[in-house]
Amino acid sequence: MAVTFSDLHTESGLKSVNDHLSGKTYISGDQLTKDDIKVYGAVLEQPSSDLYPNASQWYQAVSAKLASSFPGKAVGVRIGSQAAPAEAAPAKEAAKAADDDDDDDIDLFGEETEEEKKAAEAREATKASTKKKESGKSSILLDVKPWDDETDMKKLEEAVRSVQQEGLTWGASKLVPVGYGIKKLQIMLTIVDDLVSVDTLVEEKLTVEPINEYVQSCDIVAFNKI
Repeated sequence: MAVTFSDLHTESGLKSVNDHLSGKTYISGDQLTKDDIKVYGAVLEQPSSDLYPNASQWYQAVSAKLASSFPGKAVGVRIGSQAAPAEAAPAKEAAKAADDDDDDDIDLFGEETEEEKKAAEAREATKASTKKKESGKSSILLDVKPWDDETDMKKLEEAVRSVQQEGLTWGASKLVPVGYGIKKLQIMLTIVDDLVSVDTLVEEKLTVEPINEYVQSCDIVAFNKI
């Protein structure tokens, strides 16, 4: 069933996203999808962690994913002559009356256009033909969640740290209360970007047997280039 978010520049719009993300990592499940990118692009800035904790954590996670996909250094861009949301409302209402299409609603199940397909193919071709640049490093803060309050957190951390590969260094860690007697493990790690993919690390090593005996899921809390 399609999910629709409206007025993401308003408190009510952000609250709808925050409520939808309760118990979820991403908009449509446990993995980043095109749905997240659409909603992310419609949110003007990172939501307040006090008012919208779920949306704020999701926004950070998507930002981290995008940072790893676009490693170039951004200088910052501002868009001029953009009307404030309240001023733009009459224009949107006029457009809606003209073509019965509310552009402020986001249909998460819209079909990919031919232009989007071509752009994606071009990006993949560029990746394949571009030589690897000098390896950089990234510092990552990872949330590792257990199955329940009976999970042995010491063994969980030992299992996580048992994952070793070239370019991966585990750092400091701590246990953070989640609620109902459950604690999650927050752990730092440093990776060499050309040698380690954090997505592969999570999906193919940290959440599979035998480690998934202790680990229910992993979320990227922060992702920073070093």
